[in-house]
Amino acid sequence: MSFSNRIPKAGARLIAAAAFGLASATVASAQTKWDMPTPYGDSNFHTQNIAQFAEDVAAKTDGSLTIQLHTAGSLVKHPEIKNAVRRGLAPIGEVLISRLSNEDPVFAVDSVPFMANSYDAAWKLYQASKPAVEEKLAEQGLKLLYTVPWPPQGIYAKKEINSLDDMKGLKFRAYNTATERLAQLAGAVPTQIEVSDIPTAFSTGRVDAMITSPSTGANSKAWDFLTHYYDTQAWLPKNMVIVNQSAFDGLSEAEQAAVLEAAAEAETRGWEASKAETESQTAILAENGITVSAPSATLQAEMEAIGETMVGEWEAEAGEQGAAIVRAYSN
Repeated sequence: MSFSNRIPKAGARLIAAAAFGLASATVASAQTKWDMPTPYGDSNFHTQNIAQFAEDVAAKTDGSLTIQLHTAGSLVKHPEIKNAVRRGLAPIGEVLISRLSNEDPVFAVDSVPFMANSYDAAWKLYQASKPAVEEKLAEQGLKLLYTVPWPPQGIYAKKEINSLDDMKGLKFRAYNTATERLAQLAGAVPTQIEVSDIPTAFSTGRVDAMITSPSTGANSKAWDFLTHYYDTQAWLPKNMVIVNQSAFDGLSEAEQAAVLEAAAEAETRGWEASKAETESQTAILAENGITVSAPSATLQAEMEAIGETMVGEWEAEAGEQGAAIVRAYSN
């Protein structure tokens, strides 16, 4: 009897399975697929920019790294995306930076009202705060790939708003600590509502007003449930695309370079797309019957006063790191 004939059948099957697994692992190491959760729908300009980013990564790596998008919170809901990436449940994801402001005030810097209320100012603030943001992410095993701002934030309401007196007692949609605080200072009642729930929340009376971008208003078809939009240009919050550092480190050097190159291109493209989005989406709001106007002098002054209060509160909370960001931003 030969030695091979003495191997039990079960053992032979294990050897065969091990050989197959080794071959499969070799194939897998040559091709990596990342699932990527994003919070917004396919028509959103952030999502479209990410789709192009994914295409660029596949092209630049000759298909060795592919990114499968899962949009509109279909894989992971927005509040859980950062933790999913941190824990490695998803290698890469998109999240609104200010959603993490409860972890550290550094993440709230781009949502402090009237601190930076133009694209040029927002870019300058980004450069001033980027090292601190990267440091905070690195502490959680995360790497920042790129950011893209939303258009400047404006006030939406079911009625005319000429001063803060008109906002008192209104149920005001909040999506981070900054919008919660803004609502409180305006005398409104903050109510946490996700983007996907905006139409239902307004239609059922859970909220009466919100502050958000022209993009979110147009994508939510705000004309179906409210009447007024005030272009306060309060701030330009940013979304960021982050990657699990271990997942990134597991790529080849060529793949890492390709991801970083595609990310840099996505950032440049995204900022320009945001500017175009501001114009086009604001026009869509007006075309569909929403009254689009600048805020009254009274409302603007009152909102800027709230902004000054919130800048002071943010600096106090952020401490020396916040002061360093303000110094870099002011220079």
